[in-house]
Amino acid sequence: MAENKYKHLINRDLSWIKFNERVLEEAEDKSNPLFERLNFIAIYHSNLSEFLMVRVGGLHDRLLLKKDEIDPRSGMTTLEQLRAINREIHRLTPRKNRALIEILRELEDYQIFYRMGAHLTKYEERFLERYFERNVLPLLSPHILDKHHPFPFLQNNTVYIAVLLKSKEGKSQLGIIPASGYFERLLLLPSKYIKFTLIEDLIYHFAERVFPRHKIEARSIFSITRNADIDADEAFFDYDMSYRDIMEIIVKKRKKLEPVRLDICRSQSDEITKRLMKHLGLTQEDVFFNEMPTILSFVSDLRNQLTDEKYKPLFYPPLVPQPSGKIDQNKKLIPQLQKKDLLLSYPYQDMKTFIRLLDEAAVNPNVMSIKITLYRVARNSKVIDALIRAAENGKEVITVVELRARFDEQNNIDWSKRLQEAGASLIYGIEDYKVHSKLLLITLRKKDGSLGFITQIGTGNYNESTAKLYTDLSLITANEEIAMNAQDVFKNLCMGSLVENSDILMVSPLTLKQSVLRYIDQEILMAKSGAPAELIFKINSLNDTDIIKRLIAASDAGVKIKMIVRGICCLNVEKTGKTRNIEISSIVGRYLEHSRVYMFGPKERRKIYISSADFMSRNTERRVEVAVPILDPDLKEEIDQLIDIQLMDNVKARHQIGKGVYQKLPVPPGAPSVDSQIELFRCAYLEAGNPLPEWLVRKGSVPLPEDSR
Repeated sequence: MAENKYKHLINRDLSWIKFNERVLEEAEDKSNPLFERLNFIAIYHSNLSEFLMVRVGGLHDRLLLKKDEIDPRSGMTTLEQLRAINREIHRLTPRKNRALIEILRELEDYQIFYRMGAHLTKYEERFLERYFERNVLPLLSPHILDKHHPFPFLQNNTVYIAVLLKSKEGKSQLGIIPASGYFERLLLLPSKYIKFTLIEDLIYHFAERVFPRHKIEARSIFSITRNADIDADEAFFDYDMSYRDIMEIIVKKRKKLEPVRLDICRSQSDEITKRLMKHLGLTQEDVFFNEMPTILSFVSDLRNQLTDEKYKPLFYPPLVPQPSGKIDQNKKLIPQLQKKDLLLSYPYQDMKTFIRLLDEAAVNPNVMSIKITLYRVARNSKVIDALIRAAENGKEVITVVELRARFDEQNNIDWSKRLQEAGASLIYGIEDYKVHSKLLLITLRKKDGSLGFITQIGTGNYNESTAKLYTDLSLITANEEIAMNAQDVFKNLCMGSLVENSDILMVSPLTLKQSVLRYIDQEILMAKSGAPAELIFKINSLNDTDIIKRLIAASDAGVKIKMIVRGICCLNVEKTGKTRNIEISSIVGRYLEHSRVYMFGPKERRKIYISSADFMSRNTERRVEVAVPILDPDLKEEIDQLIDIQLMDNVKARHQIGKGVYQKLPVPPGAPSVDSQIELFRCAYLEAGNPLPEWLVRKGSVPLPEDSR
């Protein structure tokens, strides 16, 4: 019998849902602080909304265009994929509801109370009634649907109240009230405790005041999610427009695409749901019922209210990103970097070192040019500030701004205008390829008159905000060979072409995947010759079928393969058969695992790369990505240690046990519990020479030198 060709493959979108389920597990995990569990539910919901807007939106488009394509990893049709996705989300929704209810109930032990209509005291009711009459009712814009008033346009991820109205003539109509606009969503009640309600709860409770001439038969709170899978390239037919103008049109157009999901909360009538479904063109499969708020953006506002010391147990104990112990903080940075490579590991180490490099370059008279690729930057970006200063100081500043960074388009458009005004040269990427690389090249004149270079290549964005939340690696080097390859990347970007050959860097779409496959093949040859052979990869996602097939072949040849894949993993491994030598784990914890590390060969001959690229076909075939080798033996040892600690994780790591299912494995009796992110923070404190917080000493499992305790 022929082997099932899908045996070792998993549908990409179903694999992503398994990842988001691991996020939900963190909300259910009672060992996490209570408010952090609430935050994980908010992350779960935010992840899901983006997934629905992009991935599910794209599947809906294919159905509308009658492009019923077969998924190459599962053999499922487009309709089968949509139905499978909805089944999985329906399976997880009750768990999310239960976790949210449980957490809000437990917050009451800390005198934090979520108040809704039935739970209000008479005093709270009077207070909210006055607030509603004075501050909310005058600003509401309700709609009653009839032949003169068509169904209104509903904003994406915005809360509404729907009411079933009965007129004096006995006619039943649907009314809709937007619960957004000029009011804050989180409403605090007067109390010595934290008591809050949400604006939609208030409008829901006093809806009769909005429609005084009608009898309200039923009411619901709801929100919709719209398709956001829009391709910027479709607008290129108008070549009289600048690319930035095109992107501004695309951003506006996205807000008006078709709905793909309806969330209902506290519904009193099936009739309301049916009418909304009819107007929105959705089926029962696209409707999700919630007992609590449908949108959890209020969680960050609630966090801002909990600043008192008594609320400390609700949050993770503080951890402060540390300065690199390899840098003398009292000396200029550039001369130190010219002598020795530096590796920064976020969030364990502070991004301030990188900002300091840019600040020095902006004012250093020997610096001639700064070239950088920008994908996502912070709202108040110190990186951009430094680039603007450099341009204003007369240095050549070339910025490759990727305007197609999904959901960051407007931010990038705004920054591109600021950079242009300051005198920086702008490049908007390549027409058919997103520029996702994290690449910086500083060119300077050395004392002897020759040119010198500082190159930085990283796994994560130049974003000070996410550098505190995402784990990433950043190499800074004066290696001239790396600089020449980086210069070639920028030269090609300036000309709108791709790097076809690269001596030391791997550059997608033309050399990265090819190099990865070649290195895997080398390990296959080593295994077949009887020599030790090993591959270790830490990535966010895996769906490139060429790489998956080569990994299966390597495993079958006897190559030992370990993979840490945080999110999507389309490779299904089994304990026997061709994938018997592959181990896959996923770490979901306090910080978002984001670094990409490729390791080829056992330690004695290991090649190590860090990269901006996951093993996704979009990264390997449709983006400009860069991977850089780690050449310094000390830095190779640092990365070896980092990966070893992550492979030891038995607290936040889940291991794939087949068919896309992940489980935490039991800790053997007597073995220490290892939370890799906590251990790596301990390492950062020790390297910086700073005393460990007492809780971090107790929490750690890797033995510490006596003088550090």
